Amino acid sequence: METEIRYYYSMNSKEDILKYLKGNNELEYKGRFYECTDQYNHPMKEYDFYQKKIDGRFRVRRTIGEDISKCMITWKRRLNDKKEELIHQEEEVELNIDINEYDNLCFILENVLHLEMVESYERYRSVFSNKEVEIVVDEYPFGICLEIENKSNNSNPKLIIEKWLVKLKLDINEAYRLSWDDKYLELCNEQHKKVESIVRFDKEMPKVTKKFTRSKC
Repeated sequence: METEIRYYYSMNSKEDILKYLKGNNELEYKGRFYECTDQYNHPMKEYDFYQKKIDGRFRVRRTIGEDISKCMITWKRRLNDKKEELIHQEEEVELNIDINEYDNLCFILENVLHLEMVESYERYRSVFSNKEVEIVVDEYPFGICLEIENKSNNSNPKLIIEKWLVKLKLDINEAYRLSWDDKYLELCNEQHKKVESIVRFDKEMPKVTKKFTRSKC
């Protein structure tokens, strides 16, 4: 089970966010990585991952850094009784594979299992962590996502998230409860942009306009 909360900010908020997090001596900076994620769907309608009954994402993700590169298969599914909460809990299963096997993996998924690649996106991810949380700053082609995920063994992981919201002076009511593709679709509709299934930095994209701010309390 994954417990996390996320916020979206404008692209020009990136340096302010990174400087703010790097100034917190309780967090260790792990570096900045490039990620490319492909999302697949099941060929049979009754198992359509995107239908409300399932509401899941099957993903293949490549992460490339200066010192480390990896590939993961991940399954992530929203839980029906948690969808309206700002601090949300989701079912998540991850499987690491050798990044050199990426092409073979895609061949099996697409030509043997006949899964269809329906969405793909790229981003740069900066990672901060300690024993309690992992905090990431994701640079999408349309904006910045700040995400806080519980990494502790606390029996009430929401308390850890709430604790760090106080530490970072973030207002829980400004959080965004849905995923990147929901935010992207929302922005496209608001700004009258074409919705792309392949989201890349070299394409025309909508933009998040909200600037990064901290709560005064």
